[in-house]
Formats: sequence, C-alpha cells, structure tokens
Amino acid sequence: MSKEEIENELKLYLGVKKVIWLPRGLYGDDDTNGHVDNMCCFGKPGLVLLAWTDDEKDPQYERSVEALSILSNTKDANDRNIHVIKLHVPDPLYMTEEEANGIHNLEENAKPRPAGTRLAASYVNFYFANGGIIAPAFGDEKWDKEAFHVLSSVFPDHKVVMIQGAREICLGGGNIHCITQQQPVIPEMIEKTMNP
Repeated sequence: MSKEEIENELKLYLGVKKVIWLPRGLYGDDDTNGHVDNMCCFGKPGLVLLAWTDDEKDPQYERSVEALSILSNTKDANDRNIHVIKLHVPDPLYMTEEEANGIHNLEENAKPRPAGTRLAASYVNFYFANGGIIAPAFGDEKWDKEAFHVLSSVFPDHKVVMIQGAREICLGGGNIHCITQQQPVIPEMIEKTMNP
C-alpha cells in the first residue's frame, strides 16, 4: 500500500482526521518493527508523551530527538501545536543468560533472543483503563518513580498503577499496551449498531 492508502485506511478504521508519521520506533524494538505504542502516545488532544533519553550516547537519543522535531513542528488535526512531554526510558536493560535460556521459540522462523540483547523498554507502553493508567515498571528506581510522577501529572483524574515485572513482557517483545490491544470499530459499524 502507498502511504496515502495506509493513511486512508487508518482514517477509516480509527475515525481520525490526520496521521503523523515518525520515521523510527524505539531502539531495539525489532519485534514490532517499531510500533508507535513503544515510542509515543497522545495523552489528550494536542499533547503527546514521547519516549526520551538525555544520554546522547544511547542509540535511542537520536530517535527521540528526531521524533521530537517532527512532533514539535506538526499541527494536530485541529491545527493546534502539539505539546510534547518527555517520558524518560529506563536505563538500558539487557537479556540475561538465564532469561535467554528460558525462552522457547515454538516457531521455526522465530527471532533469536540471545543473552545481551537490549530490551525495548518504554514507559509510554501503558494502558488506559476507566479511571486508571496501568504502566510498566522495570525495577529502575529512578526512572520508575519519574514515570509514575509524569503519568500522574498528565492524567490527574486517573489512578496510575505501575506493574512490577514488566521486564518479563519485554522478553517476548512489547509491553502492557501491546498485550492489551483494543480492536477498532469502523465508524459506520457503530452507526449501524446504534441505529439498526
């Protein structure tokens, strides 16, 4: 599909008016080819949370700066400037030998997961629940606490719950948002079900 065809499908299925393209996802997110839910998300209209690192030597830094530049220079569907809030990623996490040995690839062509592989860990990969935010915690005390405070300030009407053990999900690729995916409903289908 062309970029325009993809945008048209997204607009149809998600009921959105505009699509913003980021060239790359979170560093190390090879499992999903860089799905946006590990890189950024809208917190509310005109506000985006972006996976960030201040460490210029981290390969994630270049990706975050690139995305920040695009988002900061793009208007949303209602012609508003986009406000970006940086949500720092945890310090790099790497798969241990024990973890690598505990992963059994059931598929013949499954991605190898050797010890030393950097895990694609991001606090942006959280789930919106009714009145709550369910977010990953990675055992990185400094950044887990920071993520809790940032999410609590962005979503003051939601209770933020940090789930310890999110590293386990990262071992297989993705995180909380990835494993709780909603199924979009085509807007016309909503209309038909409400007005049969």
